[in-house]
Amino acid sequence: MSYPENSYILKLSCPDQPGIVHAVSGALLENGANIVDSAQFGDRHTERFFMRMHFQMRAGGATCDELLRQIEPLAQRLNIQYQIADASHKPRVLLMVSKFGHCLNDLLFRYRTGQLNIEIPAIVSNHKDFYQLAASYDIPFHYFPLMKASTEAKAAQEAKIWDVVQEEKIDLVVLARYMQVLSPDLCEKLAGRAINIHHSFLPSFKGAKPYGQAYDRGVKLIGATAHYVTTDLDEGPIIEQAVERVDHAMDPEELTMIGRDVECVALSRAVKWHLEHRVIVNGHRTIVFR
Repeated sequence: MSYPENSYILKLSCPDQPGIVHAVSGALLENGANIVDSAQFGDRHTERFFMRMHFQMRAGGATCDELLRQIEPLAQRLNIQYQIADASHKPRVLLMVSKFGHCLNDLLFRYRTGQLNIEIPAIVSNHKDFYQLAASYDIPFHYFPLMKASTEAKAAQEAKIWDVVQEEKIDLVVLARYMQVLSPDLCEKLAGRAINIHHSFLPSFKGAKPYGQAYDRGVKLIGATAHYVTTDLDEGPIIEQAVERVDHAMDPEELTMIGRDVECVALSRAVKWHLEHRVIVNGHRTIVFR
């Protein structure tokens, strides 16, 4: 969704205690902010409180920088960790893909039709398969092959990826079925701003042809998981999951097609919610204010 100018999103987390909502909303009111919508959650297991507020600054109110200075003493007093984002900013998203293009194609379509209010300044791949698709959207395509399975070759290839991230001022990296494991160094550089998608059979059915393996075991559900990228392979905080029921009459090819559809749905939701500042990491879990 798009937001008008002077719109901001406040996300915060802190130890749960009485008076948080009153204190934060009061600080916003005193500085000329009008709260448009708000969502909150108290986690009784971690005893932490989470909140997302969408607000607009009224004419004559404080600037965002002034608001930050006003909120800082409150944040220190209540031990609040917070972020304020300009909601009207159109995020810049880097898409990365290998040889399976269903998620890439889905995200590009949602971008073209305005379902995702983003800019896509570049697509990166270790294969050439989708350069024509990128060209049809007038998006630069960067082909960074990985010819050798060596630490030096991988570091050189990832250095090129990082150059694109910096040069294009990328806000979010989406691994839209990019089938290379990112190094711990790149994972740390992209912490909190890289999302991956994979089938939800993990840790079962690893390696090649997971849907064929699933068929052999007679699975009854096909699923997909979208999560933040961390140094723990495929174990980052989960943002979204989707499932579809299947049955014995479906062959491996049909399972694969269903799986690809589910992957597209889960990934697009995760990307949208992240870019709308609806996700807060809570340890190994996430709070998602849909």
